[in-house]
Amino acid sequence: MRGRARRAAALLLPKRNPSRVAYGTILVGALLAAESGHHEGYPGAVASAFTAAGVFWLVHAYTDALERRVLLQERITARGLMHALARERAIMRGAAIPVLALLLGWVTGANLETAVTAAVWSAIATIFIIELAAGISAGAEGRELALDACVGATLGAAMLALKSLLS
Repeated sequence: MRGRARRAAALLLPKRNPSRVAYGTILVGALLAAESGHHEGYPGAVASAFTAAGVFWLVHAYTDALERRVLLQERITARGLMHALARERAIMRGAAIPVLALLLGWVTGANLETAVTAAVWSAIATIFIIELAAGISAGAEGRELALDACVGATLGAAMLALKSLLS
């Protein structure tokens, strides 16, 4: 049974840059939670989420390239910047999860607040699943796995608190 759980967890975990997938998911989930009720309609909410994720993707790519250049004493190159953008694109993959929930609400005619709530919950569920999958794939059991679950639940609770406090 343990082998099956580890294989299933490995399938759920992003293969490349899982931390950035989590980052993008948390970023957009928290943003939507904070802006809940502040948008006139779907276009503004979607644009806000993608703009924030895009800015953070560019910032992470830039700082990654900057760090590499400083450590290796390299000059800036288009190729280096493109490589950094490619390495950090997982932020946008993570951001896409709650944005897809938001878009699904738009397409189905749900009211915006309902869709934002669904998007926030999709971010919470994604982080919880990623955290559990990371623990299971590392062989965590018992208390260690409970700690993984608590970390995911705490991040989710923080997004819900943000939504409650600012809406």
